Amino acid sequence: MSGFKNLELLAPGGSMESLIAAARYGADAVYIGGPLLQLRAGQTAFSMEDIKNAASHMHGLNKKLYVAANAFTYPNEIASIVDYAKQLKDAGVDAMIVSDMGSIRAIKRECPDMEVHVSTQANCTNHESATAYYEMGASRVVLARELSLPQIAELRAKTPKDLELEAFVHGAMCMAYSGRCLISSYLTGRSANRGGCAQSCRWTFALTEEKRPGQYFPVEEDEKGVTILSSYDLNAMELIDEIQKAGVMSLKIEGRMKTAYYVASVVNAYRMYLDGADLDICLKELECVSHRPYSTGFYKGEIITEKNAPASYLHDKEYAGPVLERQGDRILVEVKNKIVEGETIECVSPGKLGLSFTAQDMKNMDGENIASAPMPGMLFTMPAPAGIEKGDYLRR
Repeated sequence: MSGFKNLELLAPGGSMESLIAAARYGADAVYIGGPLLQLRAGQTAFSMEDIKNAASHMHGLNKKLYVAANAFTYPNEIASIVDYAKQLKDAGVDAMIVSDMGSIRAIKRECPDMEVHVSTQANCTNHESATAYYEMGASRVVLARELSLPQIAELRAKTPKDLELEAFVHGAMCMAYSGRCLISSYLTGRSANRGGCAQSCRWTFALTEEKRPGQYFPVEEDEKGVTILSSYDLNAMELIDEIQKAGVMSLKIEGRMKTAYYVASVVNAYRMYLDGADLDICLKELECVSHRPYSTGFYKGEIITEKNAPASYLHDKEYAGPVLERQGDRILVEVKNKIVEGETIECVSPGKLGLSFTAQDMKNMDGENIASAPMPGMLFTMPAPAGIEKGDYLRR
């Protein structure tokens, strides 16, 4: 049996598909962005009607829904965020994730029943700040990513016991201090602090010399230049016991821009580990999804790495497609990456790993035999073992 108790596993939802997958694969709560002041690109924004449906879906499973409104707020937006808080409360949202101090103050004054979580964008790094947010009415602080385990433990010991602490345990990390970045603003005019980050830190940079136009000099010895600002991805699974002992009660996974397959796979690995599965098996599962090299972030102190993360991603497996339906002994699959008859296909199912079978007797939607399904978006059927169901994901 697992020794983990009373830990919330909090997953990202960049779409309704991702939200449904996160809940199905074991998340206790999902955070999303709505139509106002979120810090992810517009295509991840839920409409108010979508938010109502998302809240209904989560509550039907006895799970929670949080909405991020964590952009820094200008004077003319204060009235809007107060009205937004009232709409979200009416929609059934369990909490708002907010970074701006003035917004928190206004929300708690005008909509006191709306629970507020302080975003990591607020860079809360000490007990005085955390207590100040608590006294303003916040029920939870999402800790700055730069805190070590001893620093978290000290903060916990010096804050009100009913103030909840949340911390990121997995996903992409920002080169800036808990996300307060101006690189994208300077290079593209798109502000990371207003939801428009162009991920300029992931670009491949090189040096140039005034009298040698067009000639590039790598900052490090690399024929392709170097990603001098690109950070590693966070993977703190092996530290969860220490993170919990330090006082964190909510484990947050980053990834509202990720696919539903990514969300399902990562949530599944963490859920299984929290429920008692072997650590090495779950860590191996995290190598299957697309990621940059992993690190444990600042939990052990300062980050020390040999070099910055490459612009390209690593993954041990390739996503093949979702299972849309179970039809007797066959499954209906939507192609994401080419599937060829005779190859071994692996299935990702809630609470299970390693179920595999051979792709065979593949038929298109006209019932014709096909040797491969090459086109993304194409639908086809094939036999699959019992236990593979709608909502599962296939990979090779």
